[in-house]
Amino acid sequence: MTTQAQGGAQAAAEEIAGAIPARARMGKLGLTMAWWGVCSAMFYLVVAASLAHQFGTLNAIIGMALSVLTYGVINGIMARYAIRTGLSVALFSRVLFGDFGASLATLIFFATALYYGVFESSVMAVALQAYFPSVPLNLAYLIVIVYGIVLVFGSIQTWLDKLNGVLLPIYLAGLAVAVLLTITSRGYSNDWLFLQPGGGPVEHGWWHCYTYYMGVWILMMYTFDYARYGRKEDESYHARFNFGIPFYLVTFLLSGLAGIFLASALGTTGEAGVVISLVQLMGFGGLVFAWVTQTRINTANFHLATTNMHAFFERLLRLRLPHWTWAILVGALAYVIMLADVFSYILQALAYQGVFVVAWVGVALVHILLHPAGTDAARALTAGAAAHRTFNPHGLLAWFTGTASGLLLMHDAGVASFSAPATFIVSSIVYAAAARRGSGLRQAGLE
Repeated sequence: MTTQAQGGAQAAAEEIAGAIPARARMGKLGLTMAWWGVCSAMFYLVVAASLAHQFGTLNAIIGMALSVLTYGVINGIMARYAIRTGLSVALFSRVLFGDFGASLATLIFFATALYYGVFESSVMAVALQAYFPSVPLNLAYLIVIVYGIVLVFGSIQTWLDKLNGVLLPIYLAGLAVAVLLTITSRGYSNDWLFLQPGGGPVEHGWWHCYTYYMGVWILMMYTFDYARYGRKEDESYHARFNFGIPFYLVTFLLSGLAGIFLASALGTTGEAGVVISLVQLMGFGGLVFAWVTQTRINTANFHLATTNMHAFFERLLRLRLPHWTWAILVGALAYVIMLADVFSYILQALAYQGVFVVAWVGVALVHILLHPAGTDAARALTAGAAAHRTFNPHGLLAWFTGTASGLLLMHDAGVASFSAPATFIVSSIVYAAAARRGSGLRQAGLE
């Protein structure tokens, strides 16, 4: 094994075992390039276009702008805490919920990252088949999965930062070329700025658009697991820029505006439809653009699916296998899911898991605001096995109460748009109240 490979294997093992030590932290540019791979998913272009058609362009833009602020603020707070502690979502969840809750959080994170990896891989496969029609779709799936999994062997410190650094300008240039070629071939019309749903304006359409983006709060977990690699002296940079508002201006607003324009001008919706149209319009350049966008986001999807699958089964079944074996298992699962054609079921699963994730964010954010230095987590995780609780009743009560409220509202069409906000508010309030009560009991010597 080469020295670089040994270093990657050791770093991958450290990611699972505990907090990232100072010697394994990444520089500003390296972590920025690794993280900004998340900004280029075709999903961000397509979801904005879909919302514009359902609720109007103006409402979609308002929803995106509010989401930029929300994501930027919350992820800035989470990034600071993750950098200070070096903890992963799995380890931090042990503090919040105990060992059982941490296992559940890790399972949800693993499954969600895997599902998104499946979606983005399917886009790459469709693009490949659109350019090479003779390639069977199942073979295209296999090529995409093998290619994607090989990229995440080892650790993000080894070369994912370099890969995404090279691909970033290609992505930005490709997005610009796609817009320019569309204007050249179809002409420019400002109709995309005034899209309205067929049935007329929807009341409070901006609210529906904003809450739709709450369904992707899994990015808060992504932020946590990436930010932990940041150096403490770079904390402000990462909180304000790398994981903050500037990142989401590009990810949501810039990509969203481009997506609304392209979908309107090309007369298509859905990721597959947009990709096929771009390949037809740009030829080989369209194929390269699709693969660059999806390669960048899938390095994050498959990396996080692998590390969380590793953490889940190592803790649950005490399976201590090399990190690369978990990457292969993630790839195999993704391929089976793609062959089974269960995408409609995955969408439903993501809706349910999204409620759990929003509740997790509510609990996590309150805990961080109560303990911004992170010293409580360090004490809890180094106190010895006897101090580790299987269940943390305060955290679990808040998490499950928030989730239950969200699930109840989600199944009532009249108030479904309040599902995610209610989940966040209830979980936050319950955890804050439980934490205050727990603190009072400890001071009184009753707990």
